[in-house]
Amino acid sequence: MSTKNKPKGLGRGLGAILDIKDFDGDKNKPVFRGGVEEIRLASIKPNPTQPRQDFDEESLSELAGSIRTLGLIQPLTVRKESDESYTIISGERRYRASQMAGLETVPVYVRKVDDNTMLEMALVENIQRQDLNALEIAFTFQRLMEECSITQEALADRVGKKRSTVANYVRLLKLPAELQAALQNDIITMGHARALLAVDSRAKQLSLLRRVVKNALSVRQTEELVKSLSEENRKNVKPVVEEEFPESYTRLVEHLERFFNENISIKKRPSGEGTIVIGFKNDSDIEEMLSKFETIG
Repeated sequence: MSTKNKPKGLGRGLGAILDIKDFDGDKNKPVFRGGVEEIRLASIKPNPTQPRQDFDEESLSELAGSIRTLGLIQPLTVRKESDESYTIISGERRYRASQMAGLETVPVYVRKVDDNTMLEMALVENIQRQDLNALEIAFTFQRLMEECSITQEALADRVGKKRSTVANYVRLLKLPAELQAALQNDIITMGHARALLAVDSRAKQLSLLRRVVKNALSVRQTEELVKSLSEENRKNVKPVVEEEFPESYTRLVEHLERFFNENISIKKRPSGEGTIVIGFKNDSDIEEMLSKFETIG
């Protein structure tokens, strides 16, 4: 495949990030350079923190067939643990397919990295996959920021995207589980999800999701639906009129607050009846209130 026709990934390719040079050679006899060496497949182990968990068996079988015919053209990237032990940084799919193909040795690019850098490289490599859905990308971005202590700005630079793009992906993790499932199963798109994020309650989001799916609404139609709902809510909002209580109410609240050391509020109905609400933070507050009552008694 020529460079011109290569599919575009999410930002820069892993080769640029890992600084791996191109390899030349014909199909049947690849020639590797730039620190690549051949090692026993049995001495390589998967990365225990590998972010990718699902590997399509049919796709693996197809890749294994290609490897049997042409060999493993793209090397794995590994970290050397000892003379007879290496851990995969990137390329676990190729590693599994090589096992299926029955290879004894594979070409690898050996990197000297610490645990944190190794995780970061594995996560960034995962982002470059063509078949990731929006939610998988969001989870990977979140892991990079949390586990590798990377800011959104630094992450955006690493994957060659705008900071706003990274932020939009991460915001998807705020969706309720039902919407995340719909997004992950391609029932809705990232555009639909972003529109529903503007809705202020989970119940409304789920209601709108059902309408979107039932009527097969486009992203544009979903945005218009959310916009019209927001405008309708603004029209229905009644201004809050703060009621003025007699001075005796205020004095009562002050006395109660000194006694209970907590927030006290009075709610009065139009009929004249009302309630006094005593706030508390935890069970210890209740025990303290009981103790004060027992002292009075």
